[in-house]
Amino acid sequence: MASFTLTPETAQKVKIKFLRKYRDLVQNDIAFTPGDEERLVEELIVLTKRDRKYIEFTINKALADPQGNRL
Repeated sequence: MASFTLTPETAQKVKIKFLRKYRDLVQNDIAFTPGDEERLVEELIVLTKRDRKYIEFTINKALADPQGNRL
């Protein structure tokens, strides 16, 4: 189970940060449905070839400062 909750607005911010960090994801459509954070994590694990701990850490970091420019 994902350790975070996303709204459509915060999901868009997280998506932008992931697309900036992983430029090869630009061609992939990272879709998000509210309440389906687990599927998003699983999709990002496959797309980035990183583990769950890293994906959740990165998302939580993006959520800590959604207005910021840091990845």
